[in-house]
Parts: sequence; C-alpha cells; structure tokens
Amino acid sequence: MATKKKQLFSSAPQGGSGMMPWLGIATIVILLDQLTKIAIQKTFVFGEEKVITTFFNLVLAYNKGAAFGFLNSQPGWQRYFFTGVAVIAVGFILYMLKRHGGQRLFCWALALIMGGAIGNAIDRLAYGHVVDFLDFHIAGLGHFPAFNIADSAICIGAALFVFDELRRVNRQ
Repeated sequence: MATKKKQLFSSAPQGGSGMMPWLGIATIVILLDQLTKIAIQKTFVFGEEKVITTFFNLVLAYNKGAAFGFLNSQPGWQRYFFTGVAVIAVGFILYMLKRHGGQRLFCWALALIMGGAIGNAIDRLAYGHVVDFLDFHIAGLGHFPAFNIADSAICIGAALFVFDELRRVNRQ
C-alpha cells in the first residue's frame, strides 16, 4: 500500500506510462461534470434553489463569464474568448502530458484541469454559458459564487500543481 501511495505522489518520471491514464481521468471529470449538469437542468428551473444543509444549497445558475462571474455582464464575446482559452489550454496540457507522462502528481493536476476546462467549454458551446449548481454559504456572510464539478476539478488540479511544485522546489 505504501508503494502505491508513493507511486501516486511520485514526481520522478516513471518512463513509458503514456497519456492514456491521464486522458481517462480527464474523461471521467468531463462525464461527471456533464451528467450532473444535465440532471440539474432537468430537475430545476433557472434560479431555483433547494436547501440541503445550513451551509449548502443546490441552485441552477448560469455564468456567461469566467470564475466568480467575472465578465458575466458582457454582451457575449466572452463565450468565444473563454472557449478559445480552453482550447489553447487543452492543447498545452496535452503537450505537457506527452512530455511528462511519468510525473504522476503533475499529470493528475493537468488531467483534472483539462477535464474541467473541457467540461466548461462544452457548456459554452452548447448553451452560451456555463451551468453552475453548487452553492455554499455562511449565514450572515453571504454566498460563495455557485460552481460545478468542472470548476472543482480545475481548483483541485491547481492545488495539486502548486503542491507538486513546492515538493519539487523543497527537494532541490
């Protein structure tokens, strides 16, 4: 078990592991993201909210902008801009996965980010906006902007990327 854990978090190239595991992880993220968005859209109407706990709701929200609703009120150019950014990011991530396929934690991070980017790009192309539905809040302090599985994967991937870089720097 310790060996498996060590392999998962190993930053040393493992040679020959290829891109398929990472593409598989990205595909799982995309599928989970799209399935949850479809379920929410079939269950809720826009703006509808269902209280789950004292700090969490499900809500159907649309985001035409970027993270935290940045540029949400713009007339529509952001749909194509952020789709283009996602396409460029995915191309770069594929290049990095090919070059560093054996660096497990680094590739986990990239695969999660890629899956999230593709999941949100699908929304932008299909609907003109990203479907968000996870709504966390603190009583009296307000709501965190609604988000989705793709956003979560991107954030987790970014955190893993930072963690991997810190470990790599500390080893040198």
